[in-house]
Amino acid sequence: MISYVTIGVNDIPRARRFYDAVLGTLGHQRVYETETWLGYTDAIGSYTPRIWVCIPIDGRPATVGNGSMVGLHAPSPADVDRFHAVGLAHGGTDEGAPAGARPISRATTSATCAIPTATRSPPSATPI
Repeated sequence: MISYVTIGVNDIPRARRFYDAVLGTLGHQRVYETETWLGYTDAIGSYTPRIWVCIPIDGRPATVGNGSMVGLHAPSPADVDRFHAVGLAHGGTDEGAPAGARPISRATTSATCAIPTATRSPPSATPI
């Protein structure tokens, strides 16, 4: 079980615009902010951030971790479509448009959006 995810970025204002928009499509909200950190949580009433976005602590630039990916749950395939579209509208790069079932699971719909702040963020919806 994942407790939280930390995503390194080089530009907090740009990251704030992107993550506020795309995470908002999945019901997440920003609940913490400093000059170097943003914290987001889901809408279940917990204040504890689940997704952290930050300038790297070691002071070096954030870089893309090739092959690194953060998967976010979306309640439905429509939410995956919306997340992907909002990501592209906010500067993301299409790295896998929503296309129905993917090899990871016959019941999972996913899309991949390379975000303008250093890594990839694919939402996926798995019917229960």
